[in-house]
Amino acid sequence: MDNSIDGVLLVDKGQDMTSHDVVAVARRCLGIKKIGHCGTLDPMATGLLILVVGRATKIQDLLMSEDKEYVGTITLGATTNTQDAEGEILEEKEVPDFSDEVVNAAFDEFKGDFYQMPPMVSAIKKDGVPLYKLARQGKTVKRDPRLVYVYSKRIDRIDLPEIDFTVKCSKGFYVRTYAHDIGEKLGCGAHLSKLRRTRSGKFDLSRCVTFEQLKEGKRDEVLQAMLTLPEVSRMRGA
Repeated sequence: MDNSIDGVLLVDKGQDMTSHDVVAVARRCLGIKKIGHCGTLDPMATGLLILVVGRATKIQDLLMSEDKEYVGTITLGATTNTQDAEGEILEEKEVPDFSDEVVNAAFDEFKGDFYQMPPMVSAIKKDGVPLYKLARQGKTVKRDPRLVYVYSKRIDRIDLPEIDFTVKCSKGFYVRTYAHDIGEKLGCGAHLSKLRRTRSGKFDLSRCVTFEQLKEGKRDEVLQAMLTLPEVSRMRGA
């Protein structure tokens, strides 16, 4: 194992893999054990996953606390037990022919500061046990609402039952819950059907390596793409 590598590696995560899978493959590719990630992406989600390598693990919490930007698709008319397309459908309703104004008004209900109820299928822990493990056992436990912040949102396409959107939000924000709550506001239910993280703090997709590069063990390419700690400091204006 090589313990002389320190830095931040930006990965464009593919679909149907966990954030932990990406870390495991990065460890094999780089031959270094000390790697963590900043902010879990659900298996369904793609896009920016920040890996901290070596001494960069000391700034993991700092990088996790920064604002995020996502692009996604909400599908109206069906609620699921996970609030996204991975879950089982709980209820289906007809989707009225909403005007653009009505859709915009529903999104406008969720901007600035507001409270969000974390989903049962999440990594938040209750008495040391992640909620998603309790959810698998068919249990529902009391969760505390979390104060979140939406800095900006944009509706990119309305082609009912689908709505494409871009949202810039605070840490701890559940885009799945955002989709679910907008569906509730519209009265027909909804779930998140696509999600891609495009930005986190000062980092975007432009310096990312792919999961394939990691998997194929292209160590030199990966090391070349890695941001050094001084670079990260400069980018963040620290």
